[in-house]
Amino acid sequence: MTPVLETRHVVRDYHVGGGVFGKARVIRAVKDASLKVEKGKTLAIVGESGSGKSTLARILTLIDAPTAGELFIEGEQVDIRRHGVGKALRRKVQMVFQNPYGSLNPRKKIGAILEAPLAINTTLAPAARTERARAMLAKVGLRPEHDVRYPHMFSGGQRQRIAIARALMLEPALVVADEPVSALDVSVQAQVLNLMADLQRDLGLAYLFISHDLAVVRYLAHDVLVMYLGLAMEQGPKDRIFARPLHPYTQALLASAPGLGAVPRAERIVLKGELPSPLAPPPGCVFVTRCPHAIDRCRAERPVPRPLDGRQVACHLAENFIEPGQSAGRRVMLRASHPSQE
Repeated sequence: MTPVLETRHVVRDYHVGGGVFGKARVIRAVKDASLKVEKGKTLAIVGESGSGKSTLARILTLIDAPTAGELFIEGEQVDIRRHGVGKALRRKVQMVFQNPYGSLNPRKKIGAILEAPLAINTTLAPAARTERARAMLAKVGLRPEHDVRYPHMFSGGQRQRIAIARALMLEPALVVADEPVSALDVSVQAQVLNLMADLQRDLGLAYLFISHDLAVVRYLAHDVLVMYLGLAMEQGPKDRIFARPLHPYTQALLASAPGLGAVPRAERIVLKGELPSPLAPPPGCVFVTRCPHAIDRCRAERPVPRPLDGRQVACHLAENFIEPGQSAGRRVMLRASHPSQE
């Protein structure tokens, strides 16, 4: 089956600095991203702030063009740099943003917000657009007559339902959700996640789900991609990664998540060192400055993702964590420090 979305060795560079007296420098926000999203499945991308998650989302939603690499949507190669993006491709990929309060125009009624994608991308008559907007409101659990109200008349959870409805108006094959429930109360998060799961089952949607909340990822995702400083550390089926993480960074994330990697405090290892600057990453493994297992090879040679135990893992020492009974390897904890770039 042809994947809904596929990337091959995608790279995204940003030029910073420069000016009259300065010299421009390059930040490689995404260094080498290869992934696939299948129909009816959810791929979750996780990692700390600065790992490149949001940059990758902008590429996959055709907002930014990659500096290098290949992007395919339903088997069709997309070259934004050369040809731009046509309406047909725009319809296939839609996005749900993090902030339900800032993603809806406060001056427009809900009906107008939902009908706007149809007015721009289709030839439907106004009456048909209104009918489809009301039907979509009902599908996301709101009343059709709510289309005459303004965004400020809804709660945060209701606004995010409206944002999801807007993303589905063009019947996309893929929905990219960038932290879609992080701004909501916990009880409301569950409702929105259940809605997304129901819509995926009913419509056969593919999701690319970006989150730092591993409990949410464990509930919704089928596959997981763990990123650190623009590179994939570990990628594979959710069940395998949560049961036995093979990369020290994945182990650190799971150990830091309440209820997912809980171990006695005495057994936890605090990662040493500072996060590397994205302007000057280490020459070897990018995680080497914080990894308690690093050896000389890690400092000299950057590991490439390789197949191991049913997933791809970029670690020279991954075999050390695969023994039965060592389901989480040596647990490690992340320091509460974050890079400044996303």
